[in-house]
Amino acid sequence: MIDDDRPSIHLTARSGWINDPLSLTWHDGRYHVFFQYVPEQTSWAPSCHWGHATSTDLRTWTEQPVALVPGEGDDGIWSGSLAIDGDRATIFYTSIQTPDFSIGHIRTATPTASDWTTWTKGDVVAVPPEDIDVQVYRDPFVFRDRDRWRMLVGANIDGTTAAALSYSSPDLQSWQYDGVAAQRNTSLTEPVWTGKLWECPQVFTIDGVDVLITSVWNDDELHYVAYGLGEWRDGVFGVERWGRLTWGNSYYAPSFYRDSDGRPGLVFWLREIRDHAGDTWTGAMSVPHVLTLDGDELVARPHPDVVSGDGVNTHTAFDRIDLTSDGRADIINWDPDLGQLVVTRDEEPILTINRTGDDLHIAAATGAGGTVPAGDGVVEILLDGPVLELSTRAGLFAAPLRAPVAVTR
Repeated sequence: MIDDDRPSIHLTARSGWINDPLSLTWHDGRYHVFFQYVPEQTSWAPSCHWGHATSTDLRTWTEQPVALVPGEGDDGIWSGSLAIDGDRATIFYTSIQTPDFSIGHIRTATPTASDWTTWTKGDVVAVPPEDIDVQVYRDPFVFRDRDRWRMLVGANIDGTTAAALSYSSPDLQSWQYDGVAAQRNTSLTEPVWTGKLWECPQVFTIDGVDVLITSVWNDDELHYVAYGLGEWRDGVFGVERWGRLTWGNSYYAPSFYRDSDGRPGLVFWLREIRDHAGDTWTGAMSVPHVLTLDGDELVARPHPDVVSGDGVNTHTAFDRIDLTSDGRADIINWDPDLGQLVVTRDEEPILTINRTGDDLHIAAATGAGGTVPAGDGVVEILLDGPVLELSTRAGLFAAPLRAPVAVTR
């Protein structure tokens, strides 16, 4: 049914496993993105590397040499972020040691080449504080905050509470622990449940509003992406409203970025995406999205450079549309007030969307599916080989368009 072995505008590795995207950055006339990478196998392992790819247009990606590999005190090089101070770049990553990799150490690396293709490892700059019961510790996010640098680290406290821990530095080298930036202990009955651990917590500002975004983890299960709107002040985030950004099982672990024009956005890991046989590559990056605020709702839409580019066919659909296999991605604009959309390719079924009340019910021919709030306005549906991404003003949904592979990370 789907002839394309790979998506055409989504980043995949030539071979191996990929997960979390890391620090999409505009540098010297092109975008760089790093990502969690396990070479030579299509399942996750704790011996993660930092892969590296580049693009000039956010659609066509070139895989670069692996940036960081285990060794020199690291059994695995887990997620983190990149910070730039003037002309100096520094990677902050989670250094883990097996078999107990719940507690990482925050370590640095600096480039030895101007194109960021080679890096040298530095010191450990942060470890869990001793005055609280930290049971999980990983995923540093470093950002500039007025006259200093800040770092958030995802944590579980006391086995029950999800948290982001707060650090500060004058120079990206010496760091002090400042306390808990935010924490939450929730039950499944709450409108937005945020689990026992916040993976990849990040803080940024849109239109004067501070946003905390996190990936919800609970008892070794990955759930969805949630966000808090509120106020960031002196290393503490006061959340005034929680919201949910993603639905379905594919989106996870987004990384915040600003594009070449300064627009804020996220790029996500797409789980369950794989090659036909499931033995060459697994995992993909979402297309980059741009972020806006609609009142107290965080809205994510595919970056305009992606959906308006040469590699994408654009359509307006009513109740039915038949696509043609031509090796290009398709973006479909659809009004959910029409009630139903049936999508076929070369007259073979791909996807059906039905609206019931305020929700869209999505059913792929592979059996993947789910529900996402319809929101107001146009729904954007991106089909790219084995990848479905769907965005509304109320949330995002993604799914594989071929039989899913089991995902243990």
